[in-house]
Amino acid sequence: MMTMPFNKRYKIVSILFASALTGCASVNIDEALQKTNLDSSKFTNGQVVLAKSSDERDVLQGRAQELLAKNLNQSDAVQLALINSPAVQALIAQNWSEAASAAQAGRMSNPYFAFERMVTSPEIEFNRWFVFGLLDLITLPQRKGIADKRIEQAQLRLTTEIIDQVTLVRQAWVRAVAAEQSLKYADQVFRSAEASAELARRMEAVGNLNKITRARQQAFYADSATQFANAKQTSVSRREELVRALGLSEAQAKELKLPDRLPDLPKQPPNTEFIAQQAGVERLDIRLATATLEAAAKAQGLNKITSFTDIELGFNRGTKFDSASGESTPKQGYEISIRLPIFDWGNMSRDAMNAQTLAAFNRLEGVTRNASSNLRETYSAYRTAYDISQHYRKEVIPVRKAIAEESQLRYNGMIIGVFELIADSRDQVSAVIAAINAQQQFWLTDAALQSSLIGRPTILQVPSVTGAGMLANPAGH
Repeated sequence: MMTMPFNKRYKIVSILFASALTGCASVNIDEALQKTNLDSSKFTNGQVVLAKSSDERDVLQGRAQELLAKNLNQSDAVQLALINSPAVQALIAQNWSEAASAAQAGRMSNPYFAFERMVTSPEIEFNRWFVFGLLDLITLPQRKGIADKRIEQAQLRLTTEIIDQVTLVRQAWVRAVAAEQSLKYADQVFRSAEASAELARRMEAVGNLNKITRARQQAFYADSATQFANAKQTSVSRREELVRALGLSEAQAKELKLPDRLPDLPKQPPNTEFIAQQAGVERLDIRLATATLEAAAKAQGLNKITSFTDIELGFNRGTKFDSASGESTPKQGYEISIRLPIFDWGNMSRDAMNAQTLAAFNRLEGVTRNASSNLRETYSAYRTAYDISQHYRKEVIPVRKAIAEESQLRYNGMIIGVFELIADSRDQVSAVIAAINAQQQFWLTDAALQSSLIGRPTILQVPSVTGAGMLANPAGH
């Protein structure tokens, strides 16, 4: 056993552990939330917070009540979800846990102290050992680098998951408002069909209407009643979907008030040149895949060392007492322990790390290749929904309105009967419902496009927007 002066040894140990302490990775959740608010400012408006105490939760509940006191527009719905939803709070807390675990992995293991008492009559020997992982200390910079990359991954995941939540809330709000708006018009169709069926029944009773015409009106009434019931259920389902996305309690759900209609379409949608420019902006999905690859590469480099062996360094200070002579002899020194790679050379561990790095590389390549394609597809769906909605607003609705007005004049002039007038009125309402569906589809694709622009592609099926969901005209005029 080699020896060295205790003072010199103490200084060396102090320097080593001071370096270790100053080089440890750490996580500050408040800074992480500030970064998330900065990276997703267009989505969160700086509202991402974590309530860590009952007082902070009470403050957020007060803000939630202020939002619920008025008609909840889409922007307010996002703010309400961020400060009120337990799911969002759980997401943030879980991410904090993952980031803290990543930081912990970048720290040194605690040293240990050992005390030894040996009796060899007439001698008694006391030894005190201070042992720590020398390889842990040597590789601390590499492990800190890996921890920093994993903390960066956790930060990016938090941002992307918050954006996913915001997109979910935006789309749930659109569906809820559109469902209530459509329900009002479905009610109009139902009431019109009910009145038409009753009129047909009375006219048949007095001999002014044949049986087949009356049956057509009755069939339309029966089908419209079914559609009205479905519309009511859809309205309830969409509202409850929004309640869950906002994280509302039962009492809060009763206070939820929505606008009467969806917002108007923008006067001018973004053009393809703007979308092409955004495609070149650094996206979250590419940043996350890059951070994953860099962390895997760093971990692979460290694994090449740690998979072979491990080294521990221990400092010893002891005293030997001779009970016969009463003399004591101090001793000091150090010990190095090396794990020998006899049974396990670590080749499987290295293969696993190589495979992880290769997988991360290919995931990054896949995300990079798919980014532009996804953006083009989402933008195409956005423009298609915009054009269809504009077509209903500028072409279909005005034509249906003109037909209804002309039918009213023809009815006043006794050129057509009441059933033809009612049928044209129903056609107009059916066109309005189809226009609402088209407008809903536009705002759903708008939320998907905003998410795709920042690098969170959203799968959105774009159905054909037509009036096929409404019933055929039974008037036969």
